[in-house]
Amino acid sequence: MQAALDHTMMALADPTRRAILQRLSKGEARVTEIAQPFKMSLNAVSKHIRMLERAKLVRRRKMGREHILSVNPKPLDEVAAWVETQRTFWNARLDALEQALLESTD
Repeated sequence: MQAALDHTMMALADPTRRAILQRLSKGEARVTEIAQPFKMSLNAVSKHIRMLERAKLVRRRKMGREHILSVNPKPLDEVAAWVETQRTFWNARLDALEQALLESTD
């Protein structure tokens, strides 16, 4: 789980990869369609796509010579669950600290 979370967060850390995910959230697309708006080589975009695939955020299927990409939301759900767990933990700790500080000033 930790390695998968690391891969997802590394993939999300880059604005190009986030833009690719944003585009794929609207529906499937060919690799060449994904690469079109970026001012970089197809090879560079392919490296970004591979990072997204490594994090399992993107699925690829072949249709003849075309590679069709789609988004996989499951890793995003796992990140959201992790963030919520952290938020709950730290909110409880900070509430306890606040309570202790209030009691010490009485």
